[in-house]
Amino acid sequence: MTKAVPKEMLPVGTKPLIQFAVEEAVSSGIEEIIFVVAPGRRTIEEYFRRDLSLETMLEQHGRREEAERIRSLSCCATFRIVQQDQPLGLGHAVGCARSLLGGEPFAMILPDALILACQPCLRQLMNSYERFRGSYIATRKVGVGDLCRFGILKIVPVDDSQSEGILYLVKGLVEKPAPESAPSHFGVFGRYLFEPEIFDCLEQVRPDRNNEIQITDALALYCRNFLLYAFCFEGDHYDAGNKLGLLEASVAVGLRDPEIGDGCRRFLERVVDRH
Repeated sequence: MTKAVPKEMLPVGTKPLIQFAVEEAVSSGIEEIIFVVAPGRRTIEEYFRRDLSLETMLEQHGRREEAERIRSLSCCATFRIVQQDQPLGLGHAVGCARSLLGGEPFAMILPDALILACQPCLRQLMNSYERFRGSYIATRKVGVGDLCRFGILKIVPVDDSQSEGILYLVKGLVEKPAPESAPSHFGVFGRYLFEPEIFDCLEQVRPDRNNEIQITDALALYCRNFLLYAFCFEGDHYDAGNKLGLLEASVAVGLRDPEIGDGCRRFLERVVDRH
């Protein structure tokens, strides 16, 4: 499916993945959002562009609530598009947005890491940033069998009673290690706050064997000279970048939806009873 449809446009419940990311950013207080996209992929840009003819048609048919939902997509933030000409890794993608960031701290969300939380995961990181300035990674413990699927952190606790068990200083990172060589069980979960010095570290990173610039390598350099924190977020995480994770996310979102949640629950109960 992703041959024709960008992964971040895959539906979860009644919305695409990218909309969950945008809503998390906006709910966290972010006003400008930069999409880094592959050449020729205009779906995201079109999705968030104002569509006056559709809004008018919905209103003429008495569907004003739906018209307002469509309108809110384009009005919730300022959107900018940057093209990543070649798929050269996540670190390279971050570097593509450098000229638009103006030397300011910024956040990064990976849309296929869907996190459902009462307080947005990004806002949790931002609240901690207000007390302890530095760059941030969202983290939590992962099972032994999943260590090889995550970037894994080498960490030490922050000496602060309010942050005990929640906030750590990062001393190193290892990308997808074998269980016996993992420095901890704390993984990287697709939410970041970066100080602009991250770009200096990205410039020093050499491409890996796949000719990609990895953000993990840049962070490993960053934590040698700057403060890099790992924050244990609250919420439910779904890896919507794989088939089972996408299905799990759709079920979880459907059950939470006030319009379809009850019907979804009844359907699941019937399916379980039959199987």
